[in-house]
Amino acid sequence: MDINPKYDDYDFPYTKAEPQDGHAGHLTEGQIAQVHQLRMMLEAEGLTKRLDTLTLLRFLRARKFDVEAAKKMFVDCEKWREEIKLDELVPVWDYPEKAEISKYYKQFYHKTDKDGRPVYIETLGGIDLAAMYKITSADRMITNLAVEYERVSDPRLPACSRKQGSLLETCCTIMDLKGVGITKVPQVYSYVQQTAGLSQNYYPERLGKMYMINAPWGFSTVWSVVKGWLDPVTVSKIHILGSGYKSELLKQVPAENLPKEFGGSCECEGGCENSDAGPWSDPEFAKPPKWERKEGETAAAAAPATDAAPSTGGEKPEVTTGVDTAPVPEKSEGDEAKQPAAA
Repeated sequence: MDINPKYDDYDFPYTKAEPQDGHAGHLTEGQIAQVHQLRMMLEAEGLTKRLDTLTLLRFLRARKFDVEAAKKMFVDCEKWREEIKLDELVPVWDYPEKAEISKYYKQFYHKTDKDGRPVYIETLGGIDLAAMYKITSADRMITNLAVEYERVSDPRLPACSRKQGSLLETCCTIMDLKGVGITKVPQVYSYVQQTAGLSQNYYPERLGKMYMINAPWGFSTVWSVVKGWLDPVTVSKIHILGSGYKSELLKQVPAENLPKEFGGSCECEGGCENSDAGPWSDPEFAKPPKWERKEGETAAAAAPATDAAPSTGGEKPEVTTGVDTAPVPEKSEGDEAKQPAAA
């Protein structure tokens, strides 16, 4: 890969193990030129952040290496980040209402799949938006999702790449639909629709594989409509499974890494959803995320940390609903399927 010394400050492997068109370490001369072109166009717009090669490649792949379309997508993303002050929020964000929200809707990362990627688990059957909005606000839920996408980008994926010895940029998602009956469909759809725009427009190319388990009767009809909105490459990553999903899921996720309630053998003390177990919590592979470093400090200068993210010990702040977020954008044609992020 053509490294840019100004922007490519990587402290993890940055070449994919398997050759894949348009990915780091496997670029054509034309694709390398398109990375340079996109970077120069963005610099001409006055942008200076997130211009590293891996990030630009994700936006280019999301737009089929159409440089003008990738530029628009990137600029729109930066405008949104500035509107909600995301760079300032990430280092200080606290979500003390998580435990209460989890009674209705669990979201968590837990260890890795057989390809070394973070496993993300989400349960949708208990969603009750009316009850959840008594605990927190829609704004805070969306903002928390954005913050967790940032934590996927750094420190989770870099730690997984260090352990794997090659670049990993995507996650393996398990979306549990158990309990999503006819009466729940409108609420679940409403929430997924809110979050889908954020992931598709601002965090492209993060979906590795998705397993939708315990799919209820009639879901195939819904899926036949939904997949029509998606790129065929994205559709190929999504597996719809009924209640007999375990054997198929265990082909991708080792039993020892999969919580027992989903057919694995893992029983973390205090609950797998609260453990945050994974390479990002292992001192051998975890390093401080870039957003935690002091201004001007490089990756090489950052001291190793035993935790991948800062602790928020001490008294929890009062939960407020005053955090502003940008309106969730509508889905764009050809965009990737929603890849959720969790606290």
